[in-house]
Amino acid sequence: MRANGCRAVFFSMAFSDTRVGFARPRIRCARILFLALASLLVLFLTLPLVALVVRALPLGLDAWLNETTLAALQLSLTTATLSALIAFGVGTPVAYLLARENFRGKAVVDTLIDLPMVLPPAVAGIALLMAFGRRGLLGATFSAFGIELPFTTAAVVIAETFVAAPFYVRSAKAGFGAVDRRLEQMSALLGVSDWKTFWRVTLPLAAPSVVSGLLMTWARALGEFGATIMFAGNFPGRTQTMPLAIYSGLEANLDSALALSLILVIVSFGVLLAIRQVSPKGLTLG
Repeated sequence: MRANGCRAVFFSMAFSDTRVGFARPRIRCARILFLALASLLVLFLTLPLVALVVRALPLGLDAWLNETTLAALQLSLTTATLSALIAFGVGTPVAYLLARENFRGKAVVDTLIDLPMVLPPAVAGIALLMAFGRRGLLGATFSAFGIELPFTTAAVVIAETFVAAPFYVRSAKAGFGAVDRRLEQMSALLGVSDWKTFWRVTLPLAAPSVVSGLLMTWARALGEFGATIMFAGNFPGRTQTMPLAIYSGLEANLDSALALSLILVIVSFGVLLAIRQVSPKGLTLG
């Protein structure tokens, strides 16, 4: 009986070793294939950026400090910041309700908030014109009060907010959903009001997702092009943001376009790096 048992153990070990021996080459081949494909993708994504840096860095001060570049940079920073602040003020209650409340039509509201993220920019711009333009749904009402939105700086902010705010709502929603409700219940038991509990407990705990959402919203607004040019136009000093100045520079001043492009790449990289520092998992879209 013992001999038979030892024989069985020997054969089972030999068989398992054989299987492992066959599996190891397959694993190595698969890993080499995956590494090769990953290298190709990284090279494809990196090469255009390297080419841009190589071409833009040697440019003189005229490309970096000319009037068009500085005006577009100032306008972009201002409008993107305003868009992020609007997204925080309006999007925070929406994100909290979507994370905590169940109500009829929640799936529809959730989908409508996501929709601008996947809409073609030109469609977003036309939709804004049909809503707020002179012949839009609210155009006559605004005109009665002497308000003209299209082709103004306000139109830039509206277009950027329309496209970028959903990124904040998604991230903040995930943050509020991850907060331990027992901590809020303990705050309530101590007699703290719901409003103070939100500001002292809920929002600080959700801060990494909120901050990363704000950063992504700001960066997305900074790089917005399609909806802006459709709804706000491309007027230097008034509606010409950095992406629009790049578009114009392809025909008139390529050096300025290259300088602005490199600035946007550096800013975008910095924002993504900051998001990684704030939230190690990156931007969370819940």
